[in-house]
Amino acid sequence: MRALGMLDRLIGRIVDTFMWLALPLVLLLFLQWPLRDIFHAYSREANDLGQIIFALYVAVSVTAATRAGTHLAADAVAQRYSPSLRRRIRQLGVMIGLVPWALFVTFAGKSMLVPSLLEREAFPDTYNPGYFVLKLALWLMTLLLLAQAAVDIARPLEPGDG
Repeated sequence: MRALGMLDRLIGRIVDTFMWLALPLVLLLFLQWPLRDIFHAYSREANDLGQIIFALYVAVSVTAATRAGTHLAADAVAQRYSPSLRRRIRQLGVMIGLVPWALFVTFAGKSMLVPSLLEREAFPDTYNPGYFVLKLALWLMTLLLLAQAAVDIARPLEPGDG
């Protein structure tokens, strides 16, 4: 169970670190207009970097929502259930819904992602480097979701969950 705790803390640190990407993302979105209309330079580079940051932010935010219990949570009826039953339903949902989906996305995306990563694919319009990171974010998302699924499935019952 020690490894489970370490994995849980690692995922938490990754989520906590990546949440700060919202600040440069907002800054880049804000700067695009003055860069384009006033300075007539670097707006496309700001857009490309913004796309990279957004892809990474969204990839991690799906796991953050899952950790917060807001992702795929429909508990209007389940609020009347015992904590133990709600936990078992969540585990079952993770096992039959989230894990197969994440594995499918991982393997289905391989044919798109691997060549992009090997070629270090650039943005098609600007030829700026880094487009492959957008695709790599897909695997980051599924890796984090699978790690979180392992934590959610293996986590022992809390005292009082009886």
